Amino acid sequence: MTNSEKFEAFMRAYQDMVYSTAMRLLANPAESQDISQEVFLRAYQHFADLEGSSTAGGWLKTVATNLCLNHLSRYRARWRFFSDFFSGEKDEEVDFPAPAPEDVSAETEEQRWHLEQVMQKLPETQRVPLVLYHFHDLSYEEIAARLQVSLSKVKTDIFRARAALRRKLEIALRSAEASAAPKPRVSNAKPKYEVLI
Repeated sequence: MTNSEKFEAFMRAYQDMVYSTAMRLLANPAESQDISQEVFLRAYQHFADLEGSSTAGGWLKTVATNLCLNHLSRYRARWRFFSDFFSGEKDEEVDFPAPAPEDVSAETEEQRWHLEQVMQKLPETQRVPLVLYHFHDLSYEEIAARLQVSLSKVKTDIFRARAALRRKLEIALRSAEASAAPKPRVSNAKPKYEVLI
């Protein structure tokens, strides 16, 4: 197997993980594809170290996260500080679904799909800290340092993201259940008459 074939196999193995990492943070398919390409360009430059390494997945995820955060800070409007409006509210812990393993039921997979769709609709000021906290396991302090914002802003944005996500997810799941419910059969067909001769 040639080096380019090995890299192509490597890329196929990790492309979904890299793209989903970017999509969670950017919520934009075109930007996520651009970031994914950049990640694999960097991986190609370091392929000698990454090939066969057990830490390759973590390295790719870190590079994807950093590139997304750089992209957001460079090309998006500056985040406004809303923490003063919510200084009286306490952060509540939520049972937040983790990424599903390969062998999950169809129902769990459908819930995960709805979660991903709803997360993409959150404003980036809420989505990015939420993703970093729940999917990248960063602490509030680490998120504040990465995003170069105050700790109280991170807590507020994650709190608001959870509340918005919960509301939107309930609506999406209710809507999905309603559309999946059996509908009464209404026949528009004309009755057939037998002609007796």
